[in-house]
Amino acid sequence: MDTDIFKALGIALTLGLLVGLQREWDKHPLAGIRTFTLITLLGAVSALLARDYGGWIIAAAVVGLAGLLIMGNWMHESGDGDAPSGQTTETAALVMFFVGAMLMSGYTIPAVVLGGATAVLLHLKDRMEAFVGALSVTDVRAIFQFVLIAMVILPVLPNQTFGPYAVLNPFKIWLMVVLIVGISLCAYVAYRIVSVRAGSILGGILGGMISSTATTVSYARQSADNEKALGTASFVIVVASTVVLVRVAIEIAAVARGLLGSLVPPFAIVFVLMAAISAWLYYRLQQGGTHAPEHSNPSQLKPAIVFGGLYALVLLLVAFVEDQFGDSALYVAAFISGLTDVDALTLSVAELHNQGRVNDSIAWRAIMIATLSNLLFKAGVAGALGGRRLFGIVAASFGSAIGAGTLLVIFWP
Repeated sequence: MDTDIFKALGIALTLGLLVGLQREWDKHPLAGIRTFTLITLLGAVSALLARDYGGWIIAAAVVGLAGLLIMGNWMHESGDGDAPSGQTTETAALVMFFVGAMLMSGYTIPAVVLGGATAVLLHLKDRMEAFVGALSVTDVRAIFQFVLIAMVILPVLPNQTFGPYAVLNPFKIWLMVVLIVGISLCAYVAYRIVSVRAGSILGGILGGMISSTATTVSYARQSADNEKALGTASFVIVVASTVVLVRVAIEIAAVARGLLGSLVPPFAIVFVLMAAISAWLYYRLQQGGTHAPEHSNPSQLKPAIVFGGLYALVLLLVAFVEDQFGDSALYVAAFISGLTDVDALTLSVAELHNQGRVNDSIAWRAIMIATLSNLLFKAGVAGALGGRRLFGIVAASFGSAIGAGTLLVIFWP
C-alpha cells in the first residue's frame, strides 16, 4: 500500500515538474516549476486524505487553490507588471491538481496522458496559433462541415438494416462517408498549410489522399498549357495514384481489419513497382513549370450525400451480382465501378467480407481490379486533357502497374 502511495507521489512530482518547466521557460509570472509541482502534489495528497476523511477535502483544496490563483493575479495586476493574458496557466494549474488526485486514486495511465498532453499543449501555443492563422475561411468551413457530417448527422441515423440482401444500414453507410471525408479532410488541411512549399513529391502524396482524379485533371491541364510542365505533371499524376494503394489499405484497416493480411502483400508489390516508376520519372524528366492546384473542400454536404448514395448503390449492386452470378460477375462489377470511384467499391466489398458473403481471396481481388481499372480511367483523363506526350508517359507507367496487378489477380495464391 505504501509503495503505491509513494509511486503515485513520484509520478505526480514528475508531471508537476514537467508542466512547471514549460511555464518557467515561458517566464509566466503567475506560476513556475515549483508552483506547478506543489499544485500537483497537493492534488495527490488531497485525494489520499479523502480516503479517510471524505471528498470535502478535495473540494476545500480546489477552493483554496482557486483563491490563491485569484490572489496571485490580483497582486500582479496591482504591481508594475502587465496582467497575464488569458486564463491558460490558471486552467493548467487546476488540471494538474486533478492529475495529482487521479494518480492517487489509481487512474495512473489516464493521469500520465493528461499531464503530458497539458505540457505539450502549453508548449505548442505559438505553433497552434500559427496553424489557426494559416487557415482560410474555406478551411474553417470545411472543418465545421465535417463536424456536421460526423457529429450531428451520424448519431441520429438508425443503426438497423433495410432493403434486399440485408446490406443497407443508414448508420453504417454514413459512417463510411465520415471515414472517406475524414481521410480527405486531413490531407486537405495539411495540403492547405504546406501547399506553397510542398514541392511535387508532397503535392502528389497529399493530392492522392485528397483526390487522385482531381490531381490528375489539374496537372494534365497544366501540361497541356506548358510543355515544361510535362515532367512534373507525369510524376505527380503517378505519385497520386500510387498513394491510392495506401489509401485503400487505410480504409480496409478501418473497416475490415481481417482482410488486411490477404490484401497487403499483393498491394505492396504494386505499390513498390509504382513507387519505383515514380522515382524514375522524378530523376529522368525535367521538373518544374507547374503550380500547386486548388483542391476543393472535401467535406461539403452535397458531395458527401452523393458519395453515400453511390456507396449504397454499389453495395447493393455488388451483393446482387455476387448472389445471382457468382465471383466472375463480381469482378466485372468491380472493374466497372472502379473506373470512376475506388472508395465505394472498396468499402462495399469490405462490408460484404465482414458479413461473410465473400472470402479474403475474392475480396482483395475485386478491390485490386477496381484499383487497376481506375488507373485505366485516369490514363485516359491524362491523355484527353494533357495531350499525346503526357498520355504516353502515364499510360506506360500505369500499364506496367496494371500488368503486374493483373498477373497477381490471376496467379497469386
